[in-house]
Amino acid sequence: MEIPHLDVTVQDNRGNTQEGLILEALPWESWFQVWLAHTWQDLPPHAQCAAYELTLRFTEDGEVQTLNRDYRGIDRPTDVLSFAALEGTDALLPPDSLTDSGEPLYLGDIVISVPTAQRQAEDSGHSLGVELSWLAVHGFLHLLGWDHPDEDSFERMVNQQIWLLRETGLESPKPLIINPMP
Repeated sequence: MEIPHLDVTVQDNRGNTQEGLILEALPWESWFQVWLAHTWQDLPPHAQCAAYELTLRFTEDGEVQTLNRDYRGIDRPTDVLSFAALEGTDALLPPDSLTDSGEPLYLGDIVISVPTAQRQAEDSGHSLGVELSWLAVHGFLHLLGWDHPDEDSFERMVNQQIWLLRETGLESPKPLIINPMP
């Protein structure tokens, strides 16, 4: 199968700000397309298809706090939330039900708090664009089923994020985590 296509819908819920227009103008779809090209074969066979869709939403701390409270039980803002459309569907759907429709497979939503991302960028000494790309690739991996419940899986995910950012020519705000040999 050839590399699938990915449609990305970018939404800015913060009003018609100059910053919002800049964020929407970044080449999000091409970045996600590169990330998908390097990761889609890791999806379960029944979730591999010719086209995918996702939504990337930029918003304020208040909306993210509400979502974090309602869906994770944590009543505070966070930097990025992912809502995977395929989460938990493996056991519920027959293997060909996702790929036979001919329609793009919806991966889910990535929601980023721009004010939190801005604070993190300032605290770390890099640009907002670098922070947003870091958060977007993190959210994307969650949509594909990656998680980090322990230190080892966190390190694997961080390293994957760094590698995917490098594949698109983007700067990583984090250093590669190298585990010493036992």
